[in-house]
Amino acid sequence: METVVSGIRPTGNLHLGNYFGAVKSFLQMQNEYNCFFFIADWHSLTTHPHPDNIVSGVRKILAEYLACGIDPEKATIYVQSDVREVLELYLYLNMNAYLGELERTTSFKEKARKQPENVNAGLLTYPTLMASDIIVHKAAKVPVGKDQEQNMEMARKFARRFNTFYGVDYFPEPASFSLSNKAVKVPGLDGSGKMGKSEGNAIYLIDDEKTIKKKVMKAVTDAGPTVPNSEKPEPIENLFTMMEIVSSQDTYNYFNEKYANCEIRYGDMKKQLAEDINLFCSPIRERILDIAANTDYMEKVACQGAEKARESAAKTIQDVRRIIGFKAY
Repeated sequence: METVVSGIRPTGNLHLGNYFGAVKSFLQMQNEYNCFFFIADWHSLTTHPHPDNIVSGVRKILAEYLACGIDPEKATIYVQSDVREVLELYLYLNMNAYLGELERTTSFKEKARKQPENVNAGLLTYPTLMASDIIVHKAAKVPVGKDQEQNMEMARKFARRFNTFYGVDYFPEPASFSLSNKAVKVPGLDGSGKMGKSEGNAIYLIDDEKTIKKKVMKAVTDAGPTVPNSEKPEPIENLFTMMEIVSSQDTYNYFNEKYANCEIRYGDMKKQLAEDINLFCSPIRERILDIAANTDYMEKVACQGAEKARESAAKTIQDVRRIIGFKAY
């Protein structure tokens, strides 16, 4: 069974974009692959979060993963900082990563532009830590979006470079993949782009009915079409995309026909969309609250996941130490 690895930073609650873009696929993957799903708390340190925020962020993601249906008996769910072997591999990979190639990565340049007063070494070496997260489990596949493809190519490069430098065929080169032929891009509610935490345009799985309705009713619209069968502008197309994801086909067809006939009432469409989003989120929201309140269960899952992840990572590190020339321990 091939190994799959995926991680998410604990910087806020999961939103609909996270669910339909990634988590929904994870539910299928856990039945078909040897899955490691981790919460990337070390990666969050690049923005210097307060310790309380790290702890609460990890708990949020863990509860939400479980509430969405990721099964700790099928997949290994763990906190990145519980697997210190990742850092040892991170060190080894950094020794063979070069300043120029790290400075040229799009993720580094974007983060450096956004936080010019905090251009730290963690931002620069993000690709080597990401590579360590992946190849420490000798993963064959990694579900990522297009925005991470450059970092995936670097992970493959670091695996290949290690093998070449030491004359071994040890690390597989991890492939980017998706279970579906077409990646699901959930749009934001601000009229453009995709849904994201930092963009402030997200509907979170934990949002209550009132909050969901308020967010949806504020979504950007226009005056409506004046010519039958008009092409939809991006903000309107985004609303229909969201409806296509969460509503029934009949509901989508009804409002699509209304738009084509220049009879669309956006207020009615938004009300229906809010109801459908809440219908989807409501059972997940209830499970999140139940699981988050069960701290003993949460701790048990985290400990169980850490044990499984460390067992996998420790075997790799023992091999790597021998390959490099260090004494295994």
